[in-house]
Amino acid sequence: MTPAGGTTVQDHVALAEIELCGELIIAASAAVEDRLSQDRIDEVLMGIRSG
Repeated sequence: MTPAGGTTVQDHVALAEIELCGELIIAASAAVEDRLSQDRIDEVLMGIRSG
């Protein structure tokens, strides 16, 4: 049984988190270095917020 009224917010948050993770995975797979720098992570995440 699904709780009344609570799943929409949780689904919205979960989808946003999945999008963030996906963008970080794409950036990591395109990177030439072994790890993304904190600056690059911030750049990827800020790009999502402004886009």
